[in-house]
Amino acid sequence: MYQTYQSSLGTRYASKTMQTIHSAQTKYATWRLLWTELAKCQKRLGLSISQEQIDQLEKHIYTIDFVKAAQYEKQFKHDVMAHIHTYGDQCPKARPIIHLGATSCLITDNAEVLIMHKSLLHIHEQLVTCIRLLAEKADQYKELPCLSYTHFQPAQPTTVGKRMAMWLHDLVWDLKKLTHNLDELKLLGLKGATGTQAAFLQLFNGDHAKVKQLEKLFIAQLPCKKVVSISGQTYTRKQDMDVLHVLVGIAVSAHKMATDLRLLAHLNEIEEKRTKGQVGSSAMPYKHNPMRAERICSLARYIMSLAQNPMHTAATQWLERSLDDSANRRLIIPDAFLATDAILQLLIHVVENMEVHPFMVHKHLQEVLPFMATEAILMACVQKGADRQTVHEIIRAHSSAIGKELKTTETKNNLLEKLASDQNILLNEKELVNLMNPKQFTGRAQQQVEEFLEQEVEPLLQQYMHIKNTQSQVTI
Repeated sequence: MYQTYQSSLGTRYASKTMQTIHSAQTKYATWRLLWTELAKCQKRLGLSISQEQIDQLEKHIYTIDFVKAAQYEKQFKHDVMAHIHTYGDQCPKARPIIHLGATSCLITDNAEVLIMHKSLLHIHEQLVTCIRLLAEKADQYKELPCLSYTHFQPAQPTTVGKRMAMWLHDLVWDLKKLTHNLDELKLLGLKGATGTQAAFLQLFNGDHAKVKQLEKLFIAQLPCKKVVSISGQTYTRKQDMDVLHVLVGIAVSAHKMATDLRLLAHLNEIEEKRTKGQVGSSAMPYKHNPMRAERICSLARYIMSLAQNPMHTAATQWLERSLDDSANRRLIIPDAFLATDAILQLLIHVVENMEVHPFMVHKHLQEVLPFMATEAILMACVQKGADRQTVHEIIRAHSSAIGKELKTTETKNNLLEKLASDQNILLNEKELVNLMNPKQFTGRAQQQVEEFLEQEVEPLLQQYMHIKNTQSQVTI
């Protein structure tokens, strides 16, 4: 039996929570909720709407006949009209007042904002969880010296915790952007067919005060409390652009972190915990690939590719409205949220289960630490009376020769032995070894982590003490 196409975001990657938020049930129930709230507010301001009609609408908000709605849409070629009739069939006494004075975008735009609001809250919870877990890891490894890299070439040592704090910094950045976006998210409100509220003004016999009051009452019943001050038929599509850019920012941070983890997995310094029965390769049984970090990068690349899409949509809206945004937004908005959710699910799982291997971290640092210590050796020799320029040339010559040997032979880094045996170097081997403490080359890395956690991360997390850690739903 053949199966029709289903998005992998639904079948494989996104959590059930986010899938539910963007489900047909949630979407059309939200439409019905908005129709009901509109009718309630209109009744309150004196329109001829009975409590019996309101009760009937409320009774059937969640009992949606999707088969009948599909039949109506086939007939009308219009999804909102299809659901008005479907709702009306279930609420015959309320049928005459469903969608009274409204236009399709009044329902769809407000519903989309409410769904985006709910989605952003879920992303917010996941991001807080990631930050909390990663902060614990950064604190745990803040003192562990490691070799750092610029251009993926050995550079001055840092600490494992400092590297984690850099990942953490970007996620904190994203959380602040997300929080601002949540605070500024605006409903369309009750604007009408071209944004003039003409139909509502007619319903209230030209009473402008009542039209303004109707919108205030309507907004007061909804989770979002802000409304665009002026619009055409739709809210400005720049809002979609802002929302997508928050998600793109999270994807960028996750991609950077996951890429670093993939590089560190190659070095055997940090790995994803292998789960029972996990297969790394169908051909090579020994393989232990950073598969979840790779998946994060893959999904992040998809989200980043969506960044320009809402900009084009916002820029090409004609006058008070055009419909070329509709099919596009049905695709990219749910996809962006589902993919971001999938990334954060993976990130939570990876951070919770990452395995740091101090032995390998130390091994790689020790391989090049003598090179890192050359400046300290130079200064110590000068303090004992040696000529700086002579010592500099000796150290340079030995370092260059050993660097070449390390790339072409099986020799170990014996720079200290070479220097100790050189009569121009006024330090013995013990004195040279004493200059090899890795911690003296990590600068303020540990203190930077401590200060960052204390001054920025902890106060932020204190605001969200009520948010419990989101449990990762990753199963593959």
